[in-house]
Amino acid sequence: MFSGEYKHNLDSKGRIIMPVKFREAIGDSFVITRGLDKNLYVYSHEEWDKFCEKLSALPLSSREARNFSLLFLSGATDCETDKQGRFLIPPTLREYANLEKEVTVTGSGNKLAIWSSEKLQERISSIDTDQMADDLYEKGIII
Repeated sequence: MFSGEYKHNLDSKGRIIMPVKFREAIGDSFVITRGLDKNLYVYSHEEWDKFCEKLSALPLSSREARNFSLLFLSGATDCETDKQGRFLIPPTLREYANLEKEVTVTGSGNKLAIWSSEKLQERISSIDTDQMADDLYEKGIII
C-alpha cells in the first residue's frame, strides 16, 4: 500500500524522479495514465492488469463505462526509470494534469498519483474535514 508524498521538479525534458520509497515497491517499469482529478495515476504492471480486468467487465452498452475506459486506456503509457530513477511523463499527460514545474507524487493505496503541487494544495485546502468525517461516520466507514 502506497502512502506519503514527495515533491519534485520536472526537468526540461518532462522527467521526474520516482521517489526511492515508491521505486522499491512499484519497480523500474510501470504504467502511467490519466487520473480522475486532473492528476495522473501510476500503477505497477500487476495492479494495472487487475484494473484492466475490471474495465473489460464493464458493459459496452453504457456510455459512462465507455468514457471511463477511454479516460484510462487512451492515455496509458508504459514507463521505465533510468539509472537516476527518472522517468518521462508524456506531453499529453503533462498537459492533462497541468504539470509545469513542481509536482507532488502521492501514495494512493494500490497506486501512486502525480499532481501539480499547486493543484494538490488547492484540493486539500478545499476539503471540509468535519463534513467528511460526519458523512463517513453516517456510512459506517469511520468509528
